[in-house]
Amino acid sequence: MHIEKVVIQNYKCFKSFFPLNLNPGINMIVGNNEVGKSTILEAVHLALTGILNGRYLRHELSQYLFNVETSEKYIASLSSPAPLPPPEICIEVFLGGGDLPLFEGDGNSDRRKACGVVYKVIFDTEYQPQYEALLNTGKVTTIPIEYYTTSWKSFARQPITAQSIPFKPVLIDSSARRYQNGSDVYISRIINDELDDDEKVELAQAYRKMKEAFIQDSSVRKINEKIRKKSDVSGKSIEVSVDLATQRSWETVLMTYFDKIPFHQIGQGEQCVVKTVLALGHRKAEEANLIIMEEPENHLTHTKMNELLKHVQDRCEPRQVLVSTHSSFVANKLGLEHLILLRDGVSATLSDLDSATQKFFKRLAGYQTLRLLLCKKAILVEGDSDELIVQKAYMTKHDGRLPIEDGIDVISVGLTFDRFLKIAKLMKQPVAIVRDNDGDYENKVRQRYKEYDGIQHIQVFADKRDDLQTLEPQFVDANEMNLSTLRKALALKKSEYPDVNAVRGYMLKHKTQWALRVFEFDEDLSFPDYILRAVRWCDG
Repeated sequence: MHIEKVVIQNYKCFKSFFPLNLNPGINMIVGNNEVGKSTILEAVHLALTGILNGRYLRHELSQYLFNVETSEKYIASLSSPAPLPPPEICIEVFLGGGDLPLFEGDGNSDRRKACGVVYKVIFDTEYQPQYEALLNTGKVTTIPIEYYTTSWKSFARQPITAQSIPFKPVLIDSSARRYQNGSDVYISRIINDELDDDEKVELAQAYRKMKEAFIQDSSVRKINEKIRKKSDVSGKSIEVSVDLATQRSWETVLMTYFDKIPFHQIGQGEQCVVKTVLALGHRKAEEANLIIMEEPENHLTHTKMNELLKHVQDRCEPRQVLVSTHSSFVANKLGLEHLILLRDGVSATLSDLDSATQKFFKRLAGYQTLRLLLCKKAILVEGDSDELIVQKAYMTKHDGRLPIEDGIDVISVGLTFDRFLKIAKLMKQPVAIVRDNDGDYENKVRQRYKEYDGIQHIQVFADKRDDLQTLEPQFVDANEMNLSTLRKALALKKSEYPDVNAVRGYMLKHKTQWALRVFEFDEDLSFPDYILRAVRWCDG
């Protein structure tokens, strides 16, 4: 059994209908910050358990669960002749691969027969009179969450509970750091849930014996005797002891040790690995159909990351896995074919690309693919010298700031521009190409990228003059009237390089070296017009 599709509406960053198809195995969600990776994982777990941040959501409703634009639109409508009804949140999980007649029906947004669950945060109509009275005051500035409730049903439109859902998730929260008396709450819960009733009784009895031994210790008895003499409260004695207020008091003082060191004292990277391994080996994980992991790369070195991912690969089968990540190493290790690309409410997979492009990115290391998706805008260039000069041109215009400091990544991709443009087109990612005309602007540039004409988020920048084929003659041409400064930047003697031809010849023979010297040069130089146009595009 596995999740076939998730549909999210009005929950946090997802304003309208957002569908996401999942495959039965590993699913890696990749995207920039704030695109909704964590929200997707959170929504799936919520719809299957009713739990958000460790607590049942029905007891923790908040207006901040709603999409901000939806909330603002609703509030604005209340002062119009046609006010909108109170908004609602809806999360649907479509299940496949199992016989679930009690969960089968058309109670879903597709209005087709399918298996699954629907979790909603909705206005409770029992409060309609109070709500109308509130509206009449004209003072509604937020969603009236006090009049809301939750609805949890199967696609057969029958109420359900966490216990009745046959599809079980386990959430591996490796980044959280919540401590209780020095012990990590998450890992304590794992250990506690792993014990059967007899073992819990044995542990409680052992704790009570420890309490009795503590009370009988001569040092403690001496201290308590001293306290009794010093304090007389209503004729009752006061003494130091150990908490035994409940049958399970031992839980509140549970301390986890790792190699004789308190768990909270070991490094965060080690904590991530230990939590993940324990969670994957936990009996709840063994019973679970879905493993959810958020950014497992947090706090981990390359070695520790490799160790963690090996545990994931070894222990997750045959379960479905849902992972969010920024890490190219995670993407490569778990397989680029499992990537789900996410940006501005749009999702895609490599399978949405043509077969040749799919093969290209599967052979690629993965780093460049993720860089393209994890920036605000990208500038694609041919090689190292182009990358250095584009960055220098940007810095010259932006008070010395590197493009990456403004969310703009300059990426060297050789001559594989077409492959990256297909992803950019699919994901609506703003991308610019800065390239040589190679002596044939019409065919090498205009005709080659004609299919992207009219696509606003994709721009191609190149010089139309065929006699200036590459960056080197272009750069010399831009600085022809200031050749002495260019020679100074390149540390060239005038006697050895007296004219533009000699300087250009040097640059063609030392492509990366000249570009690096220009990048590090402090005085003003001019840049080719097509590069300056690309820099202006960054500000658009």
